[in-house]
Amino acid sequence: MGDMTNSDFYSKNQRNEANHAGEFGCTLQELRSLMELRGTEAVVKIKETYGETEGLCRHLKTSPTEGLAGTAADLEKRKLIFGKNFIPPKKPKTFLQLVWEALQDVTLIILEIAAIISLGLSFYQPPGEGNEGCGTATGGAEDEGEAEAGWIEGAAILLSVICVVLVTAFNDWSKEKQFRGLQSRIEQEQKFTVVRGGQVIQIPVAEIVVGDIAQVKYGDLLPADGIFIQGNDLKIDESSLTGESDQVRKSVDKDPMLLSGTHVMEGSGRMLVTAVGVNSQTGIIFTLLGAGGEEEEKKDKKGVKQDDGHQLPVDSSHPSSHPPSATDGAAGANATDNANASLVNGKMQDGNMENSQNKAKQQDGAAAMEMQPLKSAEGGEGDDKDKKKSNMHKKEKSVLQGKLTKLAVQIGKAGLVMSAITVIILVLYFAIDTFVVKKKQWLPECTPVYVQYFVKFFIIGVTVLVVAVPEGLPLAVTISLAYSVKKMMKDNNLVRHLDACETMGNATAICSDKTGTLTTNRMTVVQAYVGDVHYKEIPDPDSVPAKTLELLVNAIAINSAYTTKILPPEKEGGLPRQVGNKTECGLLGFVLDLKQDYEPVRNLIPEEKLYKVYTFNSVRKSMSTVIKMPDGSFRMYSKGASEIVLKKCSRILNAAGEPRVFRPRDRDEMVKKVIEPMACDGLRTICVAFRDFNSSPEPDWDNENDILSDLTCICVVGIEDPVRPEVPEAIRKCQRAGITVRMVTGDNINTARAIAIKCGIIHPGEDFLCLEGKEFNRRIRNEKGEIEQERIDKIWPKLRVLARSSPTDKHTLVKGIIDSTQVEQRQVVAVTGDGTNDGPALKKADVGFAMGIAGTDVAKEASDIILTDDNFSSIVKAVMWGRNVYDSISKFLQFQLTVNIVAVIVAFTGACITQDSPLKAVQMLWVNLIMDTFASLALATEPPTEALLLRKPYGRNKPLISRTMMKNILGHAVYQLTLIFTLLFVGEKMFKIDSGRNAPLHSPPSEHYTIIFNTFVMMQLFNEINARKIHGERNVFDGIFRNPIFCTIVLGTFAIQIVIVQFGGKPFSCSPLQLDQWMWCVFIGLGELVWGQVIATIPTSRLKFLKEAGRLTEKEEVPEEELNEDVEEIDHAERELRRGQILWFRGLNRIQTQIEVVNTFKSGTSFQGALRRQSSVTSQTQDVTNISSPNPRREGIP
Repeated sequence: MGDMTNSDFYSKNQRNEANHAGEFGCTLQELRSLMELRGTEAVVKIKETYGETEGLCRHLKTSPTEGLAGTAADLEKRKLIFGKNFIPPKKPKTFLQLVWEALQDVTLIILEIAAIISLGLSFYQPPGEGNEGCGTATGGAEDEGEAEAGWIEGAAILLSVICVVLVTAFNDWSKEKQFRGLQSRIEQEQKFTVVRGGQVIQIPVAEIVVGDIAQVKYGDLLPADGIFIQGNDLKIDESSLTGESDQVRKSVDKDPMLLSGTHVMEGSGRMLVTAVGVNSQTGIIFTLLGAGGEEEEKKDKKGVKQDDGHQLPVDSSHPSSHPPSATDGAAGANATDNANASLVNGKMQDGNMENSQNKAKQQDGAAAMEMQPLKSAEGGEGDDKDKKKSNMHKKEKSVLQGKLTKLAVQIGKAGLVMSAITVIILVLYFAIDTFVVKKKQWLPECTPVYVQYFVKFFIIGVTVLVVAVPEGLPLAVTISLAYSVKKMMKDNNLVRHLDACETMGNATAICSDKTGTLTTNRMTVVQAYVGDVHYKEIPDPDSVPAKTLELLVNAIAINSAYTTKILPPEKEGGLPRQVGNKTECGLLGFVLDLKQDYEPVRNLIPEEKLYKVYTFNSVRKSMSTVIKMPDGSFRMYSKGASEIVLKKCSRILNAAGEPRVFRPRDRDEMVKKVIEPMACDGLRTICVAFRDFNSSPEPDWDNENDILSDLTCICVVGIEDPVRPEVPEAIRKCQRAGITVRMVTGDNINTARAIAIKCGIIHPGEDFLCLEGKEFNRRIRNEKGEIEQERIDKIWPKLRVLARSSPTDKHTLVKGIIDSTQVEQRQVVAVTGDGTNDGPALKKADVGFAMGIAGTDVAKEASDIILTDDNFSSIVKAVMWGRNVYDSISKFLQFQLTVNIVAVIVAFTGACITQDSPLKAVQMLWVNLIMDTFASLALATEPPTEALLLRKPYGRNKPLISRTMMKNILGHAVYQLTLIFTLLFVGEKMFKIDSGRNAPLHSPPSEHYTIIFNTFVMMQLFNEINARKIHGERNVFDGIFRNPIFCTIVLGTFAIQIVIVQFGGKPFSCSPLQLDQWMWCVFIGLGELVWGQVIATIPTSRLKFLKEAGRLTEKEEVPEEELNEDVEEIDHAERELRRGQILWFRGLNRIQTQIEVVNTFKSGTSFQGALRRQSSVTSQTQDVTNISSPNPRREGIP
């Protein structure tokens, strides 16, 4: 199985095996083939080959109770022969690959083409220079400086492209490196409990060797393959390998095989490790994936080129029933390859999550992910690009990228039109002037000269085009995102997918877990009901009867996982550390608060002496442990959810510590008086009870219902999981920012509601829903039990708390909100999760947050952002950063487009009127490239402010350039153009200098044109300050000193400008200016700030003619209604019209269906066929309804 791919591994190990086979009683090969067997086959094989499991232990030189001796030499030898427990990660992308990926950007491609043309033309020197008779139409005063500097333009553009590409690639590369760093950190932190030399110790997963005895318990992700040697009630979720979602019960005599990458769902026990690393089941799959991955990539390359659809067929050959063959050794290597191929695809195509038939495959995909949390294909942004191609249906191109690409294309088109017009005008002017006005003949020997003129006109055209395209845009986006991601690390957000950062700014809903996210996950007992008294705080040990106290301490100490402990605090004055199950820690803490100690009890009755354990699971909701008393009788201690355990109690200990009868009537009273008040304070109630059995006849321990009845209640405790102090404030900020927070928890509804009130998720007196999972399911499903979107739509807008919910409920809710068309905007949903079972919901959400501390590997794998401190308030930070990215880019656009509009119009009119642009190519580049690049740095690194949280989310259809911004752009353009043209045509009179217009060829640079250039740059500099605000605020200097980068760049640009003007000379076509001329330039520049205030006073709502730009509609054909910026209203008539359309479609479809049914009856074919067609017609009806529904906003419909 997988021998082919592992051949290199074998060649190394074969030699070792030959030498060492004698030392251990079995070879690597034998163990590998043993691990491929399942169930009874495996048991038989172990019996035949090794005797019992003890025999296998002897062969591997280990002891089932003492474990390995743990000497360094022995461990080394084992690693040498059986391999290390480490799966080598996938090779990271090389820097060059990342560069190639960065080059694929549309804007960059336009620029590259323009640059190459411009470069090529600058070196083109046609013959026939000095032919006088060919007419000297004024080609404009191109001095030789310009001619020599012709290539500078193309080179500079290419340089800027190279800059952008390198920055982008470097970003991706450093991000990849960060992930790998984080990855290795996570791996080092992942520890597992093993027995060595009779001591139970925790070692890093990578240190586990074959022959180790490992302790497995509820919630573990098994790190290696092994054989179950002793334990109780072990149930494993093997869905990650087999795709079967049922839990598999393991026992020594029926099915002892434990596989790496699977999850322990309940119970505990010990296993003998038999295969690690690349030889474990997950390892084998990974090796195949590694080989498969390369082929996949080749396929990807082909598939993607043709069309996304072509990739799916690869997958379809493996129906979901197939994957189990992965674990069915007998089926032979072929089947396995098959299953693994489907696994590869499962991994490549996240889209599988979408449909439930693919459940098996989806879990398959997860399998591969689980082993190495973040190293998989999801690692770097690079792969993301491929992934994005192959599953457009999962996460579409991020909203921002979509809008930007569209905007860039629009601007590019406009630029092309402008440049074409320029060229046409110049050519016509030349032709008319030469051939019509001067009546010249077109002589053959003059052809080269004319061609040269045309080439020159073409170059001017290209210049206009280059000026029109915003080069700084890709850079601004990259810088902004990279800067945010770096800073978000400091705010405890580890961003795994770049676009998640900006999607978060659009979030409209957050579905959060309760335990550990909203609460501290430090359980403490705060109330208790002991001996007929309800204590509102921890009782004094003396007030509790001695008998009761002893029973209580024993019940808690023995009936809890022995791995759960309370350790002294790490730092002086800190809180004691809670290790293991948090609820049990709370109970153990209660024992310590009662001035008792649980250690002596555990030492007296070690884990081996426990007679029988019923471990906790979600069905039982309780845990019980049976011990044998010295007199041979049995005693069972139980604990669990109070409503469940109390139903099984028939007695209760009274104030004297004696049992008294406890009737159903008493129980109801207790629920009212004790349990509900506790739950309403947000406490979890746990009941502790016991029962004694006679020694003969020994009870039938498998008959659980009889055993777990007739209990005696010792006490009921209320455990508090306090709300994190910073959460209520964070939630208030979210609500103010227009984000709805919903709590989804497994806790009971009273506790959940109480915590929701404490957090401020719900406010008494509001109209909201708190539902339990069962009720939620009842309301959203129709009679057939199918989920209906309409039903979800009735619930989710008011739903605030979903209690006692299963992971599927969470996924259903998230999917329901995302797919809903109830509201104008498509909802953007963020989800937090920590458990393995949260994976599907995290993947489905627009942004998935996994908990960095409490989260399982599976959750981290499915997430987009990891909260390194598990804290809800970090999510608010993420929202702030997300909105900030969006705003930064808008700011930059506002600045950049003003520059572009002005530069294009100046170049265009200048070329047409004076046959020469007042702003020379090199000057243009200085303004266009360098200043823009710096401006993108300056504006993209604005730190976020709290003010960002005072507005509602933009939503997916909000255009990038709002009407306010459009007003600013056009307003400033008017100011700048007026001044530049004034200076161009009457500047020489104002400054009493020589005119620069129509200067003879090769004359030195004129002061006149230098002043124009300088003024232009000054205006841009001051406009950069204006661009800091995009919502029409008045104070543009607000918080300017919080951004040192901005200040440095503005001052730096100013300094360089002085150098260029005073010492630039020929290359920059500049002549040094006097101080008073400088003063005028700066003064005109300062006018920008004043003008900004003037623009701010004009109300945007008056300027109806302004269009927005850069908005996303999901169907480009949908006519874009001119919507007011604030109120998006479709007028009534429109809605009626649409409704008419819908009814019309429905009517047509009904008629169609009826005709079909009639025809079917006539032709007498099977009735089913018609029905089948009808259902397909109905689904079409729904599609039609979607297309014509009133909102052109159904983005992301899968």
